Amino acid sequence: MNTIPRKLLEGFQRFRERHFKSDDSLYQQLVTEGQTPRTMVVACCDSRVDPALVLDCEPGDLFVIRNVANLVPPIEGRAGHHGTTAAIEYGVRNLGVEHIIVLGHAQCGGIGALVKSGGVSNPGSFIDDWMCLVESARKSVMAEMPNATLKEQTRACEQRAILVSLDNLMTFSWVRERVEAGKLRLHGWYFDIEHGQLLRYDETARDYIAL
Repeated sequence: MNTIPRKLLEGFQRFRERHFKSDDSLYQQLVTEGQTPRTMVVACCDSRVDPALVLDCEPGDLFVIRNVANLVPPIEGRAGHHGTTAAIEYGVRNLGVEHIIVLGHAQCGGIGALVKSGGVSNPGSFIDDWMCLVESARKSVMAEMPNATLKEQTRACEQRAILVSLDNLMTFSWVRERVEAGKLRLHGWYFDIEHGQLLRYDETARDYIAL
């Protein structure tokens, strides 16, 4: 048996003592009543960007989907394995979430690699195939900011990719219908991990502003 990281076991012990050995009724309620999160967050796999930690939420508050570069694919054929799409469908149609937040972030490895490489370059890579979803974001940024620094281009692409995912969400009829009925709201947020700031996309200003 492989050695289990001690830090994780100690963390679980603290978690268990806090929620299962005390008078804390949170998990008793979650077990009895089930989960009823009002907000879904599509976030990156990056270990520095845990939505529950960044937003200081309790268990049961968020329905979280994490993947490379916090991307949402558009509606596609039924062939294949659509983990992100399946989770979105479950959150919207089964749990009835009222908000979906696409949470991008600074220093995203997936977006950074896409910008540095000049686009998808390895057709045999699962990562490259996935990052094809936001190739349009990279192209538009490079066309608009050809003389900007790599850091500026990457940040712009990170933010532009969030908008691509928001557009892709609307390709699903069960998302679009709820949005148009006022039962579901979509949000584009950007976490600047360097400066500890959280920004949101403002459709009127057509830019990201501080929350």
